[in-house]
Parts: sequence; C-alpha cells; structure tokens
Amino acid sequence: MELKTVYFEDPERNYIDEVLRIVKQRADEAGIKTVLIASTSGATALKALDVLKGIRVIAVSHATGFDEPDTQSFTEENRKLIESKHGTVLTATHAFAGVDRAARVKFNMYLTLEIIANTLRLFGDGMKVAVEIVMMAADAGLVNTKEDVIAIAGRHSGTNTAIVVRPVNTHRFFDLKVKEILCKPHF
Repeated sequence: MELKTVYFEDPERNYIDEVLRIVKQRADEAGIKTVLIASTSGATALKALDVLKGIRVIAVSHATGFDEPDTQSFTEENRKLIESKHGTVLTATHAFAGVDRAARVKFNMYLTLEIIANTLRLFGDGMKVAVEIVMMAADAGLVNTKEDVIAIAGRHSGTNTAIVVRPVNTHRFFDLKVKEILCKPHF
C-alpha cells in the first residue's frame, strides 16, 4: 500500500484549509465517518463542519479552567452553532494532563503521562493533541473503538496535523494505533 503524507513547511502557520481538504479526501476514500478536531474557541470546528459535509464532526475543547479557573475558551455562541449544524462538542479533562500535570507544576516532577505526551510531541504538538482527543472521545463514548476515525489538531491556533487512528480508551493507551499520518509539520 502506498499513501501520501503532506508536510507543511512552517509549524507555526495555520493550514486549516489544506488540512480539511486532505481530511475530506481521505475520509471519502476510506469510508471514515467520524472526524475529531481540537478547537479552542469553536471557530476551527465551525469551519470543519462547513467543509466536511456528510461526516460526523466532534469538536474537542480545552477543559474548563485550562487557562484560568472557572473559564471556558470555547464560546457558548460557537457551541450552539456547532450543535445546530449537528456537530458534537466534547469538553473533558485532557487525557495527558490532569493530575500528572499538577505534579509537574507543583513538585517539578514528570510522571508517566507527561513523558508520553512529550514523546508524542517529537512528531509535533499536533500529534500529541490528535492522539489525546481520540482517547477523550472514546472515554466519553462518542467514538466506537472498532472504527477508524480521523483526528485533526495543531499548535495553539495553527491546525497542521491529521491522522487516521483506531480509538482506544485511556486505560488501553498502548493498544492505540496511528494507522496513517495524513499531514504534519516538517521540522
């Protein structure tokens, strides 16, 4: 089997239009029915819903309190718009954060999840986030662990990574399979 991976030159730039084109093409070719997309405010997810017609789109937001206690970056207006377009929004604790990150911040010690997250970042921040949101969606019961999905992510406000992946629940992390890298930054 021969498949194409697209490499983007600038890891800081937002390649959302190109990523969505690549994802739409591969989802259609492979019969993939679900796409997960990391979205801080909801704007990226709204764009995905407009491009990925006929594909189930799940927007995965930052956990509440990610930036500041009791705050949510994903706007209520965007949440309502996404739901009105039959998209789904998942807000949950990040699979690679939570208590491990608290230990790093408070005690300056890295635990297993932080090490795994930083290892995935060797492929770019988007790879870590893409893998993370798939497990979060599996834990929430929003994806089937027997069906491939496409996960889209990036760095900050720059979307630049897409993978085909077979979801697993977080407690089965080492069974997760990244089957294809559709696009990622070239470092």
